[in-house]
Order: sequence, then structure tokens, then C-alpha cells
Amino acid sequence: MDLKFSKVTRKGPITIITLSRPEVYNALHIDAHFELNKVFDNFSADPEQWVAIVTGAGDKAFCAGNDLKWQAAGGKRGWDKGGFAGLTSRFDCDKPIIAAVNGVAMGGGFEIALACDLIIASENATFALPEPRVGLAALAGGVHRLPRQIGLKRAMGMILTARHVSAKEGLELGFVNEVVPAGEALAAAERWAETICKNSPMSIRASKQAIQRGLEVSLEQAIAEQREYPAVKAMAASQDYIEGPKAFAEKRPPKWLGR
Repeated sequence: MDLKFSKVTRKGPITIITLSRPEVYNALHIDAHFELNKVFDNFSADPEQWVAIVTGAGDKAFCAGNDLKWQAAGGKRGWDKGGFAGLTSRFDCDKPIIAAVNGVAMGGGFEIALACDLIIASENATFALPEPRVGLAALAGGVHRLPRQIGLKRAMGMILTARHVSAKEGLELGFVNEVVPAGEALAAAERWAETICKNSPMSIRASKQAIQRGLEVSLEQAIAEQREYPAVKAMAASQDYIEGPKAFAEKRPPKWLGR
């Protein structure tokens, strides 16, 4: 696929997706959204790719969100079914996705990070949902994900003031998993991805799907229904389900097949 606004690199079972519009702090417009939707479609469908990392080109920005200059100049707005960056409305991907935030993550950029399963941030990263300052609202998931991830009052404090939050405060609030020195976010995200890949990808997908679906219902219902979740059933029917206990009994590292 010919990519104009992003770059894709594969390291074994890890896919690294780089938002690549550094001249506008990796802000995204309609063409970039549609391109990234295809990129994430390909990742989701590839059985050889187990974990994705999303980062931004350059050392100043992860993503500055919606390209407001493009919009102000009359550029058409919109995105594909996957949502902002092809990710914020992608609810059917059971593979882990990690955000390596290497600078500014504003508006839609923060919403991309919130849509990921983990956020690894460089110490110079800055997060905000500043949409109210320009007459908009964070409707690509921000106003819904942030309260679910850090609690209502903390989220209200960020959203209603549109204030900027440092990586350190993001860690304290709970939406950042790790803060690393500037320039090291991607390397740290790769370390997390490599650790995840030591586990069975079937188990990881089953776990992610069970968490996501379980949060939508009561605890009682989640426990009662979890074995019927598609990814959980796929795990139980997989070769990995046999390989794990066998490798443990034989005192050797498991050889995961992902099927």
C-alpha cells in the first residue's frame, strides 16, 4: 500500500505505525484518516502481527489532533468506520495497541492515545482535550474514554478547563503507564510490546476482549458469559492452549503459534 501520511515498520510480530505529517505536528485530515484506517485494517487482519505501536514522526509531536488549518481553508472533514486515525471507533480489534507519545498529544491526538491499551510517554509529552477553546468538543472518544479511565471528577477537571497535562501528571492520574526520558518513548513501547509477545497471542486477545466486554455489563454477567466470547473460545480451541501447559510441564519456553 502506498502510504503518504504514515509509515509502517514491522519487527517480527510487532507493527510500528508512525503518523507522518511532521510539518503540522502530525495533525490529521480526511486523507490521513482513510489511509490509517487501511493500515489498522491490515494490522488487525494479519495473523503474523500480534502487537501494534503508534507514534508520531519527529521529536515534537505525537499528534496535534484535527488539522484545523485544513478545515479553516475549506478542507472536507471526516473519517472511515475506524474513527479518528482509523482507531478511535475500532472496537473489534483484540490485539494490543500501544501509544508511544513523543511530544504533543492534543485533541484527537490524545483521543488516539486513549483508544490504545497502553500509553508510554516521554517526559516532554503534553496531553489535553482543548476542543472547547476552538468551539468544538472531543467527540472522537475523548469525553467518553477519559472519565472511564481516570474517573469522572478528574476527567471533568481536564475537559471543562481544556488544560494541558504533563506526562508526569498523566502517570499520577492513571492514563499513562510509564514516563521515560525524551526520545525514548518508542524504545520503551517496543520493550512493552516484546514483553507482551512472550505470552500467547491467543491468551492476550482473549484477555483484552474479556476486559472490554466485561466492562460493559455487571461483574456477575461478565463472569457468566466470558467463555462464550469469540476470542476466549478461539483461545480454548487453539494449539497454544495445548502448548502452554505442555511447555510448562517440560520446563521449556513455549513456542506460540497464534492459532
